[in-house]
This record gives sequence, structure tokens and C-alpha cells, in this order.
Amino acid sequence: MRKRKKTNTMKFTFKKSPEDTMKKATAMEQFTERFSAAVVYAILSSVAINFFFQPGHIYSSGITGLAQILTTLSHNWLGYTIPVSVTLYALNLPLFVLAWYKIGHKFTIYTILTVTLSSIFIQLVPEVTLTTDPIINAIFGGLTMGTGIGYGLRNGISSGGTDIISISIRKKTGRNVGFISLMFNTVIVLITGILFGWKYMFYSLLTIFVSSRVTDAVYTKQKRMQVMIVTKKAPEVCKAIQDKLHRGVTIINNAEGAYTHDKTTVLITIITRAEFSFFKAIMKKVDDKAFVSISENVKILGNFVDD
Repeated sequence: MRKRKKTNTMKFTFKKSPEDTMKKATAMEQFTERFSAAVVYAILSSVAINFFFQPGHIYSSGITGLAQILTTLSHNWLGYTIPVSVTLYALNLPLFVLAWYKIGHKFTIYTILTVTLSSIFIQLVPEVTLTTDPIINAIFGGLTMGTGIGYGLRNGISSGGTDIISISIRKKTGRNVGFISLMFNTVIVLITGILFGWKYMFYSLLTIFVSSRVTDAVYTKQKRMQVMIVTKKAPEVCKAIQDKLHRGVTIINNAEGAYTHDKTTVLITIITRAEFSFFKAIMKKVDDKAFVSISENVKILGNFVDD
């Protein structure tokens, strides 16, 4: 028998570059943070609505408040109560389309995830009357909802609704987002007063005020952080921060360690809270032995670019 000749086959293996690995790790970390934030927001919003707003006839801000109004009207006019979870999701559906074309695909995907989880939890969590006092319901409902909104914003997610409307209008007209939200919420509370009585308008104003204050307290995305880096790889660290975060860096050369008396370089830069996880990934890749000191919520005078 004739023997077959052995043929050598060459196998090519493609190794992922450290930059690709870093991007993948950062993307996974961001997804985990945002998914966890969406779950937390969904739980807190469902508690606020089913434990405080609905039993106390308190109406929240934005699309959530409008969804509550439609649910109440369905009960009064149709004799059948359409759940808040259904009206909330239905009102957000056209806004998803608007966000997809006017804001961005990633923003829209995370917003759909957040609104979907929120609607599911609102439907699953039973409505419980803890107290009939409308003031207590307004305060604690606003506190719970504000905590959820602030935590979501802190981790880079949106609860949909007026966020989409405000950002879309701002991109087109340049008007301030806060002003647009204020106008929308003014319409909501006026509708509440006209349809259900003026006292409910004032209770709703109270819960909107509490919610906004708590949101501001929890939301730290744009809080600035001063970072001081002691490193022996100053050029590489500077380049990574400038290329990836687009932040300026101040360099202090010929710094000396008091223990070893080695010559090192000190770098100082300012980042936002939202950029912190990406900054950690950069330092882990470029110089994982660098000493990094962080001061939170610093005041800035001069040029600093906010997204």
C-alpha cells in the first residue's frame, strides 16, 4: 500500500492586544454597574409608587406622574383600572424611537432595560397602604424615588420619560434641560390640581421637591475628583490619560520618595466620577504599581470640560 504523505498544517493564533482586553474588561464592568443600577432603580421606583404614591394619591414628576394620572382616569371614566406599569411603558414606547434616532443607540438600549425592569417590578410589587397621611406619603415617596433616580444617573442610566424629551429638545434648540423638565412638571401638577383637587397639586409639588433634592444629593456623575499619581512611567500614563480621557495633566518632575530616595514623577489631573472606572482600568494597564491618591468633590476655577 502506498503511504500518504504527512502534510504540515500551519495554525495561526491571534492574540488579543492589551488595549482590546482593557476595553472588554471596562465594557463588562460598565454593563454590570448599569444593569445593577437598573435593578436598584426598578425596585425603589416600584416601592415609591406602590407604597406611597398610589395609596396616598400623590403624583410623581415626569412621565411617571402622567402614567399615574392616566391610571386614575381609567378607573374613574372607564370603570377599569389600567395598571401604572402598563401606562408607564406605553408612554415610553414612542420615546424609545425618538431616543434611538436623536440621542444614541447605547443610551436607548439601557433606557429600554431600565423602563422594562421598572414596569415589571411595579406590576409585581403589591400596592400596600402604610399610612393614609398624604404629607408622609409625599415626603417618603419622593425620598425613595429620588434615591432611585439619583443612583441610576450616578451609574450612567436614564429612567426614560422626560429625560429623553429634554435631551432631544436640548440637542435641537440648545435650551437648558432643567428648564424643560420644570415646564413639563408644571403641566403635570396643574393637570393634577384641575382633575383631582388643588390639595393634591400641592402634595405633588412637595414630593417633586423632595425627589429633586435627594436626586441631586445622590447623583455624583459630574462631581470632580483630583487625582495625584506617583509613577516612574510618566510619559505612558500621560499619553493614556490624554488619549482615552481627554484630560490635561500637570507634571511635577524630580519628586523624591522619603523612604527609598528614588526619583519619581508626580502627575496631577482632574476627572469626573463617571470616568473613574475607566481611569482605574487605564492605570491597571499602564502602571499597576503607581501610587494613586484621590480627592473627591474638588472645586475648580478655570477651564474644565463637562460632557
